[in-house]
Amino acid sequence: MRKFFQNCRRVLQVAKKPDKNEYLQVAKITGLGILLVGFVGFVVMFVSYIIQEIFTSI
Repeated sequence: MRKFFQNCRRVLQVAKKPDKNEYLQVAKITGLGILLVGFVGFVVMFVSYIIQEIFTSI
């Protein structure tokens, strides 16, 4: 348990607060990731809807 707390303390000493540019870069990448996942989900739902309509009209 003591080793764990020593490792935690070492990580906190090395960690730093991100500056404005770094924060904006992370925010942009995260936003793009969210948009990409949403777009992929939309495409999958759209394709499944089209396939479902094709098979129900037969």
